[in-house]
Amino acid sequence: MKPLMLQGHERAITQIKYNREGDLLFSAAKDAKPNVWWSLNGERLGTFNGHGGVVWCLDVDWQTINLITGGGDSSCRLWDLETGKNIATIKTNSSVRTCNFSYSAYQAAYTTDKAMRHPCEVFIIDTRTVDDSISSQSPILKWEITDSKVTSMVWGTLDETIITGHEAGDLIQWDLRTGKKIHSVKEHNHQINDMQLSRDGTMFITASKDQTAKLFDTSSLELLKEYKTERPVNSAALSPILDHVVLGGGQDAMEVTTTSTRQGKFDARFFHLVFEEEFGRVKGHFGPINSLAFHPDGKSYASGGEDGYVRVQSFDQSYFDYTFDYNRD
Repeated sequence: MKPLMLQGHERAITQIKYNREGDLLFSAAKDAKPNVWWSLNGERLGTFNGHGGVVWCLDVDWQTINLITGGGDSSCRLWDLETGKNIATIKTNSSVRTCNFSYSAYQAAYTTDKAMRHPCEVFIIDTRTVDDSISSQSPILKWEITDSKVTSMVWGTLDETIITGHEAGDLIQWDLRTGKKIHSVKEHNHQINDMQLSRDGTMFITASKDQTAKLFDTSSLELLKEYKTERPVNSAALSPILDHVVLGGGQDAMEVTTTSTRQGKFDARFFHLVFEEEFGRVKGHFGPINSLAFHPDGKSYASGGEDGYVRVQSFDQSYFDYTFDYNRD
């Protein structure tokens, strides 16, 4: 299980994502330069230059044509993946915290922080005709978040809803035809750092500062499973082929310098999806893991850490041979 070490960022990784085929891996970091890598050998393909500050989020559409990024420089940018050119820049009033393409990629959603007397807002834009004029166009839909700010987001089924995770631990489902709240639950008691869908989109997993990750039904927001740790969880991902969950986190970055690697608990932890039991850990990072992603074929996973490294870890055969003992008294 010798990992590929992808070293191309000068500061902490904020988010990583594979494209649908899994041949490309995208990484965003606090150094203002999102990167794209070959996932097979870790070779860096290119850098997207244009942001003027930390890049908090990114997403790639299902055809691997466009990339969307959002950053602390109060801008959301769309990129042409073939040329690496910035094809559109949307200026915002505050930092862009989350951004996601819909499944069809005809639309994209992004959210801004509550800052400088500006409220937290959600925007839905049309991405079918993207050019310089998009910055002056009105979004399809936008609404203010009056409660705690949005810290994570996923699209719901059939691109008809989006689900937002909030600083206070709430999950809210929104109807995109009206911009109205459909349903909300509060199963976490602290900030939701990350949300990722299952392969078929029927479930999603949340990672929270309250030291848990939880599995929810996408349409009803019903709580299905809970995975408990003894440290803040920054990211969680669901295996596309097995009933496995990987969690990553660690203590806050501000406290890392006073702790050894062993105490800081910066390893990726594997849990069984159904039984909620931990069955493995993978060490490697020198700081908290900020983002995790399974390869679409389920045979490897990638992690991005506060140490600025992206690690791609392929699984040994023993990982696939391992089975839980069901016949317990």
